[in-house]
Amino acid sequence: MSETKNYRNRWLHIRLTADEHKSICSQFEKTSCRKLSEYLRKVLLNKNITVLHRNQSLDDFMAEMIQLRNELNHIGNNFNQSVKKLHTLDHIPEIKTWAMLNENSKKMFFQKTAEIKTHLNKIADKWLQ
Repeated sequence: MSETKNYRNRWLHIRLTADEHKSICSQFEKTSCRKLSEYLRKVLLNKNITVLHRNQSLDDFMAEMIQLRNELNHIGNNFNQSVKKLHTLDHIPEIKTWAMLNENSKKMFFQKTAEIKTHLNKIADKWLQ
């Protein structure tokens, strides 16, 4: 009892216009098929095709949040470096200079935090409708 394997050894050639090819490729990109041949085979044989749906507003939100997270990380790193520098200072004029420089970082931190709140409120309003 040996198993017979189904080898694909038949060719099917078709010609497409540039627009037709572009349309097929754009539809293919929305599916979970890994190869164009797999997608076309399923279409021609009327098999089920899994189509992926992307939520553009969520993608935009995630891109903004990633950017804000990176900026907050940079601000946090700068703050940590400033605190380490503060621990090494022994003179009062140096401490005053550090405090003035640190004020700018604090303002940036509060500004970015406010931006995050604004974006979160926008997304919450969209999703709660």
